Amino acid sequence: MDTMSILFPRIHNEGKPFILAFAGATLVLFLIWPPLGWAGLVLTIWCVYFFRDPDRFTPTDRDLIISPADGVICSVGEATPPSELEMEDEKYMRICVFMNVFNCHVNRSPVDGETVRVAYHQGKFLNASLDKASEDNERNGLVIRTNAIGQVGVVQIAGLVARRIVCEVKENDVLEAGERFGIIRFGSRVDVYIRKDIAPLVSVGQTVVAGETVLADSRVTGEARATEVR
Repeated sequence: MDTMSILFPRIHNEGKPFILAFAGATLVLFLIWPPLGWAGLVLTIWCVYFFRDPDRFTPTDRDLIISPADGVICSVGEATPPSELEMEDEKYMRICVFMNVFNCHVNRSPVDGETVRVAYHQGKFLNASLDKASEDNERNGLVIRTNAIGQVGVVQIAGLVARRIVCEVKENDVLEAGERFGIIRFGSRVDVYIRKDIAPLVSVGQTVVAGETVLADSRVTGEARATEVR
């Protein structure tokens, strides 16, 4: 990554109105009292940073499941997908990625495939790191049908301060692994559901990068890895 892309990152379209509003408020604050203006400038810089949309370099192996979000793995284990996804009524392996307000919030497809279902569910705004957020919080889910892996569920979950989930794909759209499909404002979480016989290659507490970190390989089966600190 070059210096210019770090200093002047691409901005997601969802963020441009917010950045303009922050910048305008900052100018007013400078006129009122300069120390407030400097505080506003810091918040404006944070807003730009939050809505950054960097390029990512995605592995091309279609047997891999790639992280759909930047953040930290907060849960790995078997779970039943949300009912609105209409996936088979059985347990899947669920890998959850928690995003704080400093992570990039652009979401990316974890696999190559066709989007066969898009389902929105109204709900609460609990802390997204809590396990019950998967069931209780506002969310938007995708079911992606793949040739190599079968059905994969991807659920965008609103968090404690998140108040808007943006999904930019619809049913029958074809996605490539690492392709952008949406964004969540602000702290939030994304859950991935894969066949329960696939062994995750990540563990709780691990930092992952959207579009780059491999969550699992469909050719590797077995139990989920325990949390490891080395």
